[in-house]
Amino acid sequence: MYEKMQEFLTGKERICVIQAENPDGDSLGSAIALDYILAETENSLYCPVDIPEYLHYFEDWSRVNSQFDYKADGYIIVDTAASVLLSKLLDDPAIKNSLYNKPVLVIDHHETDDDLEFPHENIIETRPACADLIYRIARACGLTIPKPAATALYAAIASDTLGLVSASVTADTMRTMAGLIELGANPAEIDERRREFMKKSPRILDYKADLIKRIEYALDGTLATVHIPFEEIQEYSQEYNPNVLILEEMRMVEGVEVAIAVKTYPDGKATGKIRTQIPVAEQIAGYFGGGGHAYAAGFRVYDMSYAEIVADLIKILPEIVEQAKHDLA
Repeated sequence: MYEKMQEFLTGKERICVIQAENPDGDSLGSAIALDYILAETENSLYCPVDIPEYLHYFEDWSRVNSQFDYKADGYIIVDTAASVLLSKLLDDPAIKNSLYNKPVLVIDHHETDDDLEFPHENIIETRPACADLIYRIARACGLTIPKPAATALYAAIASDTLGLVSASVTADTMRTMAGLIELGANPAEIDERRREFMKKSPRILDYKADLIKRIEYALDGTLATVHIPFEEIQEYSQEYNPNVLILEEMRMVEGVEVAIAVKTYPDGKATGKIRTQIPVAEQIAGYFGGGGHAYAAGFRVYDMSYAEIVADLIKILPEIVEQAKHDLA
């Protein structure tokens, strides 16, 4: 399967690496790493939205821009194989034309089905992070991983595994991290940068307090939800992602098994970020057409209000949770 990378690279001089419109540490680190790993080609890094400030602890985050590279010979999409997360690209006729008419390689670690409509090859393998998969692809293909790439991959994996403590982490993951350290990644320096950029202003801390007061509980306290309306997305997201600000706090409330932060937008779109204590996040996201991991997932819907989403959650969760607990028993 990994040979698809070598086949894709053959004959190409310019490659554009694409992140979805919900960039996170894994997608960002994966893109930055590929920029260094693919040293034989001229590369550009594209994301349809600005990289949020809380991710600026990734060195070279500024290499990513929001101008699509129409001159590229081919495109690599990282960390998603879901069309719903690429809607900004597919809604743009010029970008869509490029994806339909030039080679595309998708690299993803999610279990969600590949539903991309344009012609493409994919390398999809369940791993704790897309960056973990990119490390393995590079090693298998004999591609050099320089220190900046190793640093980006290490930070990406740490980000997507909550600091190497998520249920998806295995002994193989730790061997990958050891390999990246041998290649020059410095965990202490990476975490020092992360902690510096994770500092909150008094304004953000006040907002977090407000979010905590607005958490709603249902199903005997096992479901925690919070609504983040568009005006708050506009006001706070560039400084600190409200989802990141509140989700772990929600998940750690006594009795909560499922925590979901829902953002709503003026065009009728709503997005949900899910964190769970039991392996049901991907199933919940799948109900709404999304996907992800067993304990962390997301979705996007249109023409559904926050109240309607919560109503559906209350309807579907008991059966999903009961089945998961039965399977774990």
